[in-house]
Amino acid sequence: MGRHGTIAGRKSAQDARRAAMFTKYTRQIIVAAKEGGDPDFNSSLRVAIDKAKAIGMPNDNINRAIKKGTGELEGESYEELTFEGYGPSGVAIIVEALTDNKNRTAAFVRSVFDKNGGNLGTPGCVSYMFARKGVIYIEKQDGMDEDAVMMDALDAGAEDMIVNEDNFEIRTEPTDFHAVLEGIQKAGYEVADSDLEYIPSMEATVDPSVMKPLNKLINSLEDNDDVQKVHYNCELDEE
Repeated sequence: MGRHGTIAGRKSAQDARRAAMFTKYTRQIIVAAKEGGDPDFNSSLRVAIDKAKAIGMPNDNINRAIKKGTGELEGESYEELTFEGYGPSGVAIIVEALTDNKNRTAAFVRSVFDKNGGNLGTPGCVSYMFARKGVIYIEKQDGMDEDAVMMDALDAGAEDMIVNEDNFEIRTEPTDFHAVLEGIQKAGYEVADSDLEYIPSMEATVDPSVMKPLNKLINSLEDNDDVQKVHYNCELDEE
């Protein structure tokens, strides 16, 4: 549901929006670096840097973003915003944004919902259908022992592990996310992806007749530089 598909599916979507992802991760690094510019002592910054490197962002770009966050270079000031609403067929949608212009971003998000059969709601209108969790993906490799991965994850402080088609999906409480991620990496596992997510607790059934506008709504939001993540409680048709 939402962003939770195969690793290949997520990477494919990222590759298709590589330029936009550079902008998004630059903002994540700037915001994270405000809490300290050394990734060895700032796990949020370390995660943001790892994500930026995974999509091929040059080190110069990364270092410049860190310096903007720490104040060594003049940079923009970003505000974190969260929007909630409904898409076609009553699909619950949560939009996370980092913006230097709150009015611009709010107007854009509202317009996308309105143009594609959705309704932007008030805070709390859909978030009760989701749980905030840390999610860590380990790509399945030949010879991996599922029970061993589970025990290592639990020993690191994980809450649960779900076995998907091509990956092990480890879930944590948000406050434990960075500690568990570090523990998983120290145990010798290569992390394919990790982040804080909104995990849906109930899945919406989408009428096939509105799948196209729903896809357009989600894609339009994800393509915007201000929008960091879009969470939703349904499966989308691949276009």
